[in-house]
Amino acid sequence: MKNIFTEHPKSVGESYFKHFVFAVSTGIKLLLWGLIAVIHGILPFTFKTYVSSRIKELYHKINKR
Repeated sequence: MKNIFTEHPKSVGESYFKHFVFAVSTGIKLLLWGLIAVIHGILPFTFKTYVSSRIKELYHKINKR
């Protein structure tokens, strides 16, 4: 019988817990970066490259996995 909680993590070479921590921490970062992007939209002189540089770093981190 398939375990729906571990099938995907195993397919990417991770335990359930390791995958959980990565996914939750990534989600929290994205929420925070979204808020910072909204602030930048209102005050364009703030956080000029912050969000884009963090997204590029995250992209490279995910592709290395």
